[in-house]
Amino acid sequence: MARFTLFSSDSRRIAEADSVAVIGLGRFGTSLARELMAAGTEVLGIDRDEDLVQALNGELTQVVRADATKEEVLRQLAVDEFDRVVIAIGHDVTASILAASLLIQLQVPVIWAKAVDDQHGRILEQLGVHHVIYPEKDMGRRVAHLVRGAAMDYLEIAQGYSLAKITTPLLVVDVPLGESTIRRKYGVTVSAFKHADEPWTNADNETVLRAGDEILIVGPSARVEAFAQLR
Repeated sequence: MARFTLFSSDSRRIAEADSVAVIGLGRFGTSLARELMAAGTEVLGIDRDEDLVQALNGELTQVVRADATKEEVLRQLAVDEFDRVVIAIGHDVTASILAASLLIQLQVPVIWAKAVDDQHGRILEQLGVHHVIYPEKDMGRRVAHLVRGAAMDYLEIAQGYSLAKITTPLLVVDVPLGESTIRRKYGVTVSAFKHADEPWTNADNETVLRAGDEILIVGPSARVEAFAQLR
């Protein structure tokens, strides 16, 4: 096990920057950490698996082999000084819950945690985790919409409210959006559009869509799904 005192000063420096601590470096945690780094956010990665830690050495700002279910370890790594911490542990529900409990006791301002199922998620919420995410469930739901062929991309923003990228239905082609019946009849809003190879542009009442345009629609999930089925 690493001697944490060797890392405390580095971790504290990271905590003072635009940074996130990611606990658990499996597939989800690793993907998240890499995306954060690519976006310019410094990342402290923590995992008990030496192989995972070694694999990410040099890719993250700092990566440490440590047990995040122990309060003294979290303090020595200055995790309590981070504004945002993600618990990406998936295979060990007990470790996930213990880590969440400790982070809440340490009063970390914003805690995100991965839940493997609804029961796990409820426990995390009851503990006081600020944001509980369900990567597998959410991805399954998203892929299901794509497989149906109704949307080119789909995102549930909140329960019962979604955003989808679709091809413009013929019924709204060559009609200014302000004169169309989209919002009144179908209950969705066109928020942006893209003509052929042109960049995405915010839509307004004067926007006239062409056949083949890609559009972003937002609204209640059932309404978004129904509108996406139109041709």
